[in-house]
Amino acid sequence: MKSHQYEVSVTWTGNTGTGTSSYRAYERAHEVRADGKPPIAGSADPGFRGDAARWNPEELLVASLSQCHMLWFLHLCAVEKVVVTAYEDSPLGTMVETPDGGGRFEEVVLRPRATLADPGQAGRAAELHHRAHELCFIANSVNFPVRHEPSF
Repeated sequence: MKSHQYEVSVTWTGNTGTGTSSYRAYERAHEVRADGKPPIAGSADPGFRGDAARWNPEELLVASLSQCHMLWFLHLCAVEKVVVTAYEDSPLGTMVETPDGGGRFEEVVLRPRATLADPGQAGRAAELHHRAHELCFIANSVNFPVRHEPSF
């Protein structure tokens, strides 16, 4: 079995002078980096004292599920000679807070819209969405449902 490793660095940049001396004393700002790539400016969700102008971990999780699905779908379409000329997704993740102060995702719904060179292949493309879901590494790694509602 082949193994792949992914190494990134996450650096907190939100020390405003007194560190974490209190819950309100620090910013949630941080940077996510990987060699050879521009940094991702991160923070917490605004509901948790984060900066709305920065990516939060929850958005990045939803985005990674969407990206993984898209890349598998496009690969399968290429192999099956289903020509996709445009693709976009507006995924929606739902997270709930738990009484203990934590939280968890209940589900993520992918809503991909693909334009096909031959609209008559929409049925086959829908089947390939299902197969892409089965193959997606990220969807196979989470403990909540990931649904997809494709349109063409």
